[in-house]
Amino acid sequence: MSQQVISHTNLMEQAFEQHTRHADAPKLVADLLAQIRPAKPEQTDTAIKSIQALCYLVSTDAAKACQLRDAILQLLSAYNPLSLFLIARHSVFTGFFSEMRRRISHKILPEAIDGAYLLDLFSIFFTKTTDEIWVNAVPDSVWAQLIGVMRFDLADEALSLSCQQNLLAAAQVLSYRTAALGLEPELLKNYPELEQHSSPFIMQQAELAEFMSAQDVDDAHVDIKHILVMLDQCKVIVAKVRRNSALTGTSIHLTQLLQRILKQIARLEELLTILHCFQHQESANAVIVPLFKDLVYSECHKNDLHEYWQENVEVMAVRVTENASRAGEHYITENRSEYFALMRSAMGAGVIIALMAMLKLVLAKQHFAPLLEAILFSLNYGIGFMLIHILHFTVATKQPAMTAAVIAATIDNASDGKTKDMHNLVTTVTKTMRSQAVAIFGNVVVAVPMAMLLSWAVFYFSGQHFVSADKAHQLLRDIHPITSGAFFYAGVAGVCLFLTGLISGYHDNLAIYNNIPQRLKAVPWLQRLLGVERLARVAHYIEHNLGALAGNFYFGCMLGGMGSLGVLLGLPIDIRHISFSSAFVGFASFSLDFMLTWQAAACAALGLALIGLGNLMVSFGLALYVAMKSRKVHFSDWRLLLRNLASRLNQHPIEFIFPPKDLSPKEDDKQEGAAA
Repeated sequence: MSQQVISHTNLMEQAFEQHTRHADAPKLVADLLAQIRPAKPEQTDTAIKSIQALCYLVSTDAAKACQLRDAILQLLSAYNPLSLFLIARHSVFTGFFSEMRRRISHKILPEAIDGAYLLDLFSIFFTKTTDEIWVNAVPDSVWAQLIGVMRFDLADEALSLSCQQNLLAAAQVLSYRTAALGLEPELLKNYPELEQHSSPFIMQQAELAEFMSAQDVDDAHVDIKHILVMLDQCKVIVAKVRRNSALTGTSIHLTQLLQRILKQIARLEELLTILHCFQHQESANAVIVPLFKDLVYSECHKNDLHEYWQENVEVMAVRVTENASRAGEHYITENRSEYFALMRSAMGAGVIIALMAMLKLVLAKQHFAPLLEAILFSLNYGIGFMLIHILHFTVATKQPAMTAAVIAATIDNASDGKTKDMHNLVTTVTKTMRSQAVAIFGNVVVAVPMAMLLSWAVFYFSGQHFVSADKAHQLLRDIHPITSGAFFYAGVAGVCLFLTGLISGYHDNLAIYNNIPQRLKAVPWLQRLLGVERLARVAHYIEHNLGALAGNFYFGCMLGGMGSLGVLLGLPIDIRHISFSSAFVGFASFSLDFMLTWQAAACAALGLALIGLGNLMVSFGLALYVAMKSRKVHFSDWRLLLRNLASRLNQHPIEFIFPPKDLSPKEDDKQEGAAA
């Protein structure tokens, strides 16, 4: 043994000797854990050697084994262990926002410790938040060895019985709480069958009551199998509700409710398994050690904000990205007819974007107060984007936030490494890239000449340029690829685009989950105002477009208010959007009578290219990250994907810009068969 382990062994012996005279179970356990704890949490080998040294001490000295065994049993019987058994990662029985408030407040001002409760004593045993690292890194077999040398089969019968009674009491409380959650209106709304048939949430409690009655009369023939069957049925219902929520929507409360049910069931199964092992005089180490590690993890992460936020938001993100995925499928063209339809749609948006850019310049000339100016800019952008959607036009930069969820779903399928799935992934990426390219082309190729046409109209009727020469030069300086910071500001716009995708998915989920269309059709004054048939059409439109309308409006508000926010905070925050920047170039070029040097024209073209790249890279990257995170996708074949993309680019470069000739069904089947 190393000198450090020998030193720790000596200190362990001193702790045993000291507590022989003063029977203080919490202090003995705390002192022993302090000697086991390595200097750094990553030093697992040191912890293992210290535990093995403790095993040697206990196995060679029956008095020490009895002392440590009695200390553990006293903790599990006399120090109110019920609350400790009931927790699961410290968040089972609380709501999302209440738990967030609790963690924040306890980070600022730690909770007081009540030495009468084992739950509070855990903060004395595991004083560092990094303790869970080495506790979980130590193999289960090593912890099981320590449990074995304590010889709990020789324990005092009264202490053992008290521990078992505490486990039964904890199991009973968990069973009651599971039954209560199974009757929650939120769950019944999403699974009405629970009201029509015998609910397994209720039956598991009845089975547990029968099990406890059998314990009172010492009936060894009754076991936990029937309870476990009921708990399995409860988990099946939770899984069905989660699957159905992809179609019916979800809420934070429902998400939290399902998580709480699963955590309680898992803990109840652990306690019942331990009781079953005790009943049949079998070793329960296979359950006790994972339970111990989970309790330590809960203690060390009880105030961890990041983990709690990530754990809950990931589940919600699945629903949001699922809705975005369904919307994103409309932005990916499969054939030439869809390709040209998308181009026409983008060209139509270019007309409205030029008008929005013109109105923005008009509002800027008025020099309103900053707050009023931000509101007017936001309304201009927001209403304009909503109009673009209502007219079935397409803004190119809106695509990445939507299509990322589709690609994430394809990546999820390709994660198994099958050739056909990888081929489908490459095909999806290729289709997305050419769809994005034609949408940008449609926006820009119309926005620039439309801006010039509007400038000419103003000049024709007023005799003055719409934009002064100084303002024209300023518009060109704002997109300079080097001095203007256009790429950074384009990235800010990309973040706004990404948030737009989440907002759209959230509102789509909201419309479905809260039955907004059905509720609209039931409003009496709307029925009188619009008529039943027209109201039904309005409700149907809102059902399928609420997310898109909300996302477009909020996106406009973000674009319109970002510059004012930068002024308010004194930070260099602004936005650059490829479509609007193109329109501004059109206004500036006409006002300067197209007297641009080739250097100025090249800088404008390069600036627009960088702005478009910044918009797309940031929005698509963030959206793809969230979509993959929500699906828990870990794609390790990036090199293979890039090689396949390079091969496709080399063999069929035109497919990245223009779709191939439409195939007949037979030819399409042949091509898929060859790819497989």
